[in-house]
Amino acid sequence: MVNPAPFDCLVVGGGLIGMFTARELHRAGLRVGLVERQAVGRESTWAGGGILSPLHPWRYPDAVNALAAWSQDHYPDLMQALQEESGTDPEHVRSGLLIVDGFEPDVARSWARRWERELAFLSAAEAHDQEPSLGSCTEPVAWLPSVGQVRNPRLGQALRGSLERHGVTVLEQRPVTGFSLRGNRVVGVETPEGEIAAGTVVVASGAWSGQLLASSGIPLPVEPVRGQMLLYRAEPGVVTRILLDSAHYVIPRRDGRVLVGSTMERVGFDKSTTGEAQATLREAATRLVPALAHYALERHWAGLRPGSPHGIPYISAHPRIEGLFVNAGHFRNGVVMAPASARLLTDLILGRAPVLDPIPYRIPANVDPDQAIPV
Repeated sequence: MVNPAPFDCLVVGGGLIGMFTARELHRAGLRVGLVERQAVGRESTWAGGGILSPLHPWRYPDAVNALAAWSQDHYPDLMQALQEESGTDPEHVRSGLLIVDGFEPDVARSWARRWERELAFLSAAEAHDQEPSLGSCTEPVAWLPSVGQVRNPRLGQALRGSLERHGVTVLEQRPVTGFSLRGNRVVGVETPEGEIAAGTVVVASGAWSGQLLASSGIPLPVEPVRGQMLLYRAEPGVVTRILLDSAHYVIPRRDGRVLVGSTMERVGFDKSTTGEAQATLREAATRLVPALAHYALERHWAGLRPGSPHGIPYISAHPRIEGLFVNAGHFRNGVVMAPASARLLTDLILGRAPVLDPIPYRIPANVDPDQAIPV
């Protein structure tokens, strides 16, 4: 059955990227719907750590840093607005980030100057002053005092509440199986319950985006990369800073819980957990914070990141189908890039001056489906 009152814009995907995009489009005056194959906010939105910075940000392309920097500058006001709109506190905390593994000081300094981010180098003693629970470390330690975090499941709840308050239609348990076309223009999406009509469609389906877009003639290289996480039930104050050592990190929450992550595994859409990963993450946790050996492991889970070449998302009009847009492929940095990504895509849909240069995020007319995605 065709929807008798089509949406101006329909967002496909109910994760942080999709919900931020729907909110931004609604704020621009459009009649917006959001359709999600399961429940909103239950995939990588729920599973990740919520660090508001790329890990080792100086190792990322400019396209990632541009989105991250814009979002970081807007996050405090945005989180306050979401809490007021929804009644849910996303628990935005400026924890700071200590990077205790070997890195490139000159490259890091150049990055900090260019992007106007706070950065200092600490001795081991100074690092322990910042985080007394820190285990042994190698000098120098990079200290990024402005890096914050959010409790991403609560951020998902806040976004859902904001959308409901503003009258955005949210359709859950509604998988999209394809696109409805009239000539080379999209006019809606197909679902098992029938067509949902819309003037514009945005694919923001995370790790499932490449799979969905395959039917549009574009083999977009966005695919799942599994990340396993641990949660310790500690006490407030056991850890106060975000800690990073190579590929592993520790994130303290307000209530004392501590997250430890993460693995990088290309295993398709398999979200199962493994004993091998748990052992690796436990070792990383107690190496970074020896006191965690005295606390119970509360949970072990896995999520699927939307992997993309170089971690650069696609924020773009579809090169062949009019009215079809994409906001996907944010890989490990969806939380920190989400607000800027939503704003940029909204600018493109409305034909406004873009908040950032859109060229690095365009989908090329001829996509190489075999582009390497790092793991």
